[in-house]
Amino acid sequence: MRKDIILNTGNTQIYSKLLLAAILILATAGMWGATARVDYTWRWERVPQYFLYKGEEAHKAAQDAKVARIQPQGKSTAVTLDYDDGTQEQFVVDTDALKVTQGETLFGGDTVGFTSSWHVGPLIKGLWVTFWLSGLSGILGLALGLVTGLCRISKNYTLRGLASLYVELIRGTPLLVQIFIFYFFIGTVLNLDRMVAGVGALGIFAGAYIAEIIRAGIQSIPRGQMEAARSLGMTVPQAMRHIILPQAFKRTLPPLAGQFISLIKDSSLVSVIAITDLTKSGREVITSSFATFEVWFTVAALYLIVTSLLSQVVFWMERRLSVSD
Repeated sequence: MRKDIILNTGNTQIYSKLLLAAILILATAGMWGATARVDYTWRWERVPQYFLYKGEEAHKAAQDAKVARIQPQGKSTAVTLDYDDGTQEQFVVDTDALKVTQGETLFGGDTVGFTSSWHVGPLIKGLWVTFWLSGLSGILGLALGLVTGLCRISKNYTLRGLASLYVELIRGTPLLVQIFIFYFFIGTVLNLDRMVAGVGALGIFAGAYIAEIIRAGIQSIPRGQMEAARSLGMTVPQAMRHIILPQAFKRTLPPLAGQFISLIKDSSLVSVIAITDLTKSGREVITSSFATFEVWFTVAALYLIVTSLLSQVVFWMERRLSVSD
């Protein structure tokens, strides 16, 4: 009997995996068919240069000069110029990009050669700005959420009322409108930089949602935990710090992770105030490459990779914390 149950369970898992594979194959085929029907020329070869590209820097004579020496150094070449005013200047250029010969007379502005080097593309720069914005606003949102969540369960009517007003006001208005108000009104009054305004708007927005997550997590802890801590001589802040919050953190970790993932995606809205994050970098790349679909698919994939990595980190933390239970 037990063997039959194990066999049935194994068959069910096999059928489930086959069903999942069939669904993925059908979805892939549907996407392929949809793209085939679109009258569009795909230019995926244009995308990699916006991650990393090799650029050339031109080295030019500052004034009229004569090429005094050319000294090959493998892949690079040292070129020494004697200027008419008696000074010298040396350039190190790529050997295959050398444009002068020894003894040649140059005029001011003439090119001596080029040096090629790798540069970070706009998509990587935009991704870094998104990381920076999301990280700082997440820290600000967590701090605001923790304070507001504690105020929401406070017995002080003033603190509880102000916290409720903040939560309802932020959750009841769109983030885009809040960004505009924070940048054009508050930012103008306080003379804030657009980056500061973007971090502030995102942090305040996230703080309202985190506050409710923390409030729910604290209230999910049985009252007997606080009573037991108080009976041991702990003050309310000590009991909250050492007993209640650690337990609440374990319970609120999944919704907090979901909020931080949403924050990363919501950070794309700060592009409306001219912050060059990943989304704005993607728009700028499209204007120069005309590869609309390719760039947007790439931007979406980058957001997906970042949020997936964060999900895996949170999943790892959940497993580590569950061991201590």
